Amino acid sequence: MVSKQTYAVVVVIVVVLPSVALAKEYVVGDDYGWTIVYDYEAWAAGKDFRVGDKLIFNYEPGFHNVYKVSGAAAFRDCTVSLANVPLTSGNDVITLETPGRKWYICGMDRHCEKGRQKLAITVNDTLVSVLPPPGPPSSANGIVATRYQALMVGIAAIVLMIMV
Repeated sequence: MVSKQTYAVVVVIVVVLPSVALAKEYVVGDDYGWTIVYDYEAWAAGKDFRVGDKLIFNYEPGFHNVYKVSGAAAFRDCTVSLANVPLTSGNDVITLETPGRKWYICGMDRHCEKGRQKLAITVNDTLVSVLPPPGPPSSANGIVATRYQALMVGIAAIVLMIMV
């Protein structure tokens, strides 16, 4: 019989592992990095940002920075509250921890206003990413297989091998 502790460990693995295993890292601006006069709206278009994913802002320190701003108005107007502290390392990593709209701007020398150095994204919940949209069943056996389902089968197999 399975102990309560083993069951709890399995539940934690099944809930946490998919978001970690399926998390992506996005280098903002790809090879261009975080810079002025780049179309970050086009860069973000079509990307499926999820809770657990990471944004990596690469830039030359001292020339740019990254501020997370709160709301569409602050983003549109390129305004930063006095309490907001910039990221300045030149290799800033931001883990997307909650779903919803997120806004990032550069606060250096009017880069946001004049150089369009700003990024707005929508972060979706992790659970949605692991559940595919409904589709037609496969002709072989009527089941649509996903990476998530394959991962869960693998985890269950490992747990069963450990317990036996």
